Amino acid sequence: MKRPDTLPGCAKEDVAWQRLDLFLFHARFVRSRAIAAALIGAGCVRINRQTTEKPHAKLRPGDVLTLALPRDVRVIRVRALSPRRGPPDEAQGLYEVVGEP
Repeated sequence: MKRPDTLPGCAKEDVAWQRLDLFLFHARFVRSRAIAAALIGAGCVRINRQTTEKPHAKLRPGDVLTLALPRDVRVIRVRALSPRRGPPDEAQGLYEVVGEP
């Protein structure tokens, strides 16, 4: 018997996304995924102006995040997704700041 994903007419799952908590961790906005989940659960993160309380929310390149961090509010546009938490220079390439001079 064929696997369900190889049957004709089956839609392929969208793989061009990443969990919101993973992105915040990989982009170095928080020090751990647990802190990211707490920040998201508190309602401090918006994706494309929509409040989310789900750490597993799907994030795609081009999405705009509004982050109410403890010291300031940041608005960023996701440029790329990363499979790992890299050095700070690499992390800054994952997003661009929106609305700052």
